[in-house]
Amino acid sequence: MTKSKSKQTGTTSKGAVVECKPGESEGRSMAGAMVDPFFRHGVVAKGLADKMAGKLPGEPDFGDYGESLKAKANAAANGELKMASELLTVQAFSLDAMFTELSRRATLNFGDYPQAADRYARLAFKAQGNCRAVLEALAKLHQPREQTVRHVHVNEGGQAVIADEFHHHTGGSGENEKFDGQSHTAGSTGASPALPCPDPFGNGVPIASGAGQAAMQDARRD
Repeated sequence: MTKSKSKQTGTTSKGAVVECKPGESEGRSMAGAMVDPFFRHGVVAKGLADKMAGKLPGEPDFGDYGESLKAKANAAANGELKMASELLTVQAFSLDAMFTELSRRATLNFGDYPQAADRYARLAFKAQGNCRAVLEALAKLHQPREQTVRHVHVNEGGQAVIADEFHHHTGGSGENEKFDGQSHTAGSTGASPALPCPDPFGNGVPIASGAGQAAMQDARRD
């Protein structure tokens, strides 16, 4: 981009530099720069800074603001939560300040201008609700996350046993069971009583893992 002179001050303002990729047209490069989020938000940031603070030392342009925003976005992408925490914190303070000022104006208009008081009160409640939402997001940001991991063990016969990451304790001992290398379910592993049998002197109903059937005598005799 070419440099332009300001009509008011006569100074030379810097222009953002857009690099063209090999084999890419100038129009394609400019279109790519305009849809880039850091480029567009850099323009917004420069406009806000000019309105709030006026001329700054070094006269940063929207390209400089875009590079600063990109650096913060890269830090957030790498898992750094400091920027998000600071941003939410200052937003909560600003919203609380808005709530206080709007509530003050609503109180001043209660007697003579009830409609104005109602509008100020509604705006105050909106600021209060947004402040609460920001604080909830901030608390959730710093809250430890829990992850549920399930392990599926397939025993002989195709029976699948699903175990969560939390081991169930047996007998209320308060200690985790040690893993012995075998696939098993959590909880008590003791022997369970056999099913009742009509014959009180006979054995219980056999189960699949119990003893096999008694051998039959040979049908042939010597």
